Amino acid sequence: MTEGTRPIGNPATSSGAAGTADPAPPDVEVSRPVPLLDPRDGPPVLVASAGELDKAVDALARREGPVAVDAERASGFRYGHRAFLVQLRRRGAGTILIDPIACPDLSGLDAALADTEVVLHAASQDLPCLAELGFRPRALFDTELAGRLLGFPRVGLGALVESVLGWALEKGHAAADWSVRPLPAELLRYAALDVELLVELRDDLAARLAAEGKTEWARQEFAAVLAAKPTGPRPDPWRRTSGIHRVHSRRGLAIVRELWEERDKIARRRDLSPGRVLPDMAIVEAARSLPGSQADLTQLPGFQGRGARRHAAAWLRAVQRVRGQPDQNLPGPAMPPPEGPPPTHRWRERDPAAARRLAAVRTVVAALADEHTVPAENLLPPDVVRRLAWQPPEPQDPRTVAADLAAHGARPWQVDLTALPISKALARLEEKGEI
Repeated sequence: MTEGTRPIGNPATSSGAAGTADPAPPDVEVSRPVPLLDPRDGPPVLVASAGELDKAVDALARREGPVAVDAERASGFRYGHRAFLVQLRRRGAGTILIDPIACPDLSGLDAALADTEVVLHAASQDLPCLAELGFRPRALFDTELAGRLLGFPRVGLGALVESVLGWALEKGHAAADWSVRPLPAELLRYAALDVELLVELRDDLAARLAAEGKTEWARQEFAAVLAAKPTGPRPDPWRRTSGIHRVHSRRGLAIVRELWEERDKIARRRDLSPGRVLPDMAIVEAARSLPGSQADLTQLPGFQGRGARRHAAAWLRAVQRVRGQPDQNLPGPAMPPPEGPPPTHRWRERDPAAARRLAAVRTVVAALADEHTVPAENLLPPDVVRRLAWQPPEPQDPRTVAADLAAHGARPWQVDLTALPISKALARLEEKGEI
């Protein structure tokens, strides 16, 4: 066996997931993670036909235990966030790579694994693109979320595999273009390694959660991820253009809007990532300089690239449309959302009592997070904290605070930990006459 080619438990420790790991190889240094170089079952095969997919689904369905799943997108190259490769691994079935371009319907896989726990890392990133293919897990174990609940300082897949299992994952192809066909063998090998140890990692993290009394916390968090509704379209998505804070005029904002919408139309038609058609930086430069001619426009930073020059006439037309718009049609600054509290940096001026409540609640959450070794944002979502502090219930006793937290989306375990200490903190402010 070549060192680093076939995982055997945890090479950096003498025990792993609840007694399931094998002893560390005697020639491995305890402090040094071992590079994971090749899948243990050999080079992976890409499933790229209906017949191959049926065989793969049958192989997965005939085995037991959790199924490791991952998806590769090409968001930096193609329009949207669809999957261009789906990886699965189950004990006894090995690793299966599916080409969703050739096999766009995974409803058969969905039916076969309906009662199976699916192991994903950062599940909220992959669930939407898997759902587009017809695969919607009913039971989930999210290794990134488990790592957060356990207080790991780094929760990326590579960091967790290294610190928990003692193996070092290669990350050299993280920004690869997964839409290319045929997919190179090196990319297929890299993709297979992302699910190679995912079930082993799940088992170890599950044992740690149980040891710390956090299994129920994780169950509720995983269920919340599965139940989360797809995010709808954002109002004024052009306002998320990177660097837009440097645009200070209403006409400049209108240029951002027109160029963003023109770019999006072109990117959708050509199936390209919008940033490859025209970078955000170019849009902001045009908005700041208000170019009057195509020559002025193409001299700006970001407009010299081949993709930007190809559509120079369209960019100029977008700018000219803005030049002809009356002032009353120009967009103003971004407005706060119609529901929910305003940005917290305005609270001290708008409602000093709310600002004091926010500080008190944040102090409670930070202390509890430190006590339980959980990031504050996982102990209680920041939006829940803001909503409670901005418009607290009356009276502010443990029962009403608990109901308010739950109404804003806090999970039962979060409510159980925080409702009483938050209500006490608010009561102390009231006693002092500060709210």
